[in-house]
Amino acid sequence: MLKVGLTGSIAVGKSYVCEVLRELGVFVLDADQTAREVVAPGSKGLVLIAEKFGADFLLPNGELDRVKMGAIVFADEAKRELLNSIIHPLVFEAQNEWLIEKEQANPRGVAVIDAALMIESGGYKRFTKLVVVWCQPEIQLQRLMLRNNLSEAEALKRIRAQMPQEEKKLYADFLIDTTDGFENTRKQTIEVFEQLTLLT
Repeated sequence: MLKVGLTGSIAVGKSYVCEVLRELGVFVLDADQTAREVVAPGSKGLVLIAEKFGADFLLPNGELDRVKMGAIVFADEAKRELLNSIIHPLVFEAQNEWLIEKEQANPRGVAVIDAALMIESGGYKRFTKLVVVWCQPEIQLQRLMLRNNLSEAEALKRIRAQMPQEEKKLYADFLIDTTDGFENTRKQTIEVFEQLTLLT
């Protein structure tokens, strides 16, 4: 089975690319979803977060207070690294289990794991190929402000907390540019899919 990493910065359109890949029959795992699961109430991840950050980062129902955590980690690099050091190993473990399961289901299939911090965490090295989704910076900024209802300053802070897009592109085996909207993105995604299936 071909193991593919898919990454890109915040608000560049990774979710839509993944949606198209799923339609084409690719196994797709969203690392954000996995990251939510590994810090679910009662999980090892949430216990570790409460130990390191304090119980006031938990909501009354026992869930992680994502808004409070987000505000802290986007403003403080040391706190962000601490959170990542807790979550990344748990996410890697869950992803590896998923990859084994999908390989058993279809040894000649294509499995894609989508993760925003794949390059930063070094996780991309586990994959045969890497797809980087990107768009023009001004489009990224507009999308993020609109999607998360953020001011320009707040959106820029989140964008700048990640590796620059130009740097991410240097790691790519395949690039998908979402600047021109859905139709053009779909066309590029299908082209990348066709090239990936030749490698299985």
